[in-house]
Amino acid sequence: MMTGAGGNDEAVEVSAGAQTGALLDVALVHYPVLNRQGEVIGSAVTNLDIHDIARTARTYGVRRYYLVTPYEDQQRLVAELLAHWLTGRGGKLNPARKTALELVRVVPDLAALYEQVSAARAQRPLILATSARDQAARMDYGQARQQLAVGKPALILLGTAWGLAPAALAGVDAFLPPISGGGDYNHLPVRAAAAITLDRLCR
Repeated sequence: MMTGAGGNDEAVEVSAGAQTGALLDVALVHYPVLNRQGEVIGSAVTNLDIHDIARTARTYGVRRYYLVTPYEDQQRLVAELLAHWLTGRGGKLNPARKTALELVRVVPDLAALYEQVSAARAQRPLILATSARDQAARMDYGQARQQLAVGKPALILLGTAWGLAPAALAGVDAFLPPISGGGDYNHLPVRAAAAITLDRLCR
């Protein structure tokens, strides 16, 4: 597998786990999430999260990368960014980036997300959430890979801010294990968590 480090000479090659990746959808949830005080908030969409997670998703053959936000100004921001890369000058200058951003879709809430993914898959996917903390309803990566190996599609929920709010967890089937570097510091950026999660699922 080869991936570019950035710039206009990026190379995008689908990894050996592309068949597994094709059974995956990824969603970055901006509402409802928590702030550091545990209050329910909506977080802002960031340019870097859109680009980098899209590139990671494309590398592993993921079907779609969803951004979940109910805010119209945020939805317009994403639409403008995507227009630049998909139909504007950006895509002509950097077709590899265009290919990655073609995966991106915006949905207003989790209900719409689940409806769209279930319709596309013709079945309800296995919904797996990520968390920096260990959770009781846990499915390890080996078990998740077994589900994918028998053809069960899965939707991975990534939280922003300080994690998914309780309301976002109502439809979750299980949590993937926290990603740990072996020490007591556990504050990975969501882009890094997405990459590690997809690599572990698509081995």
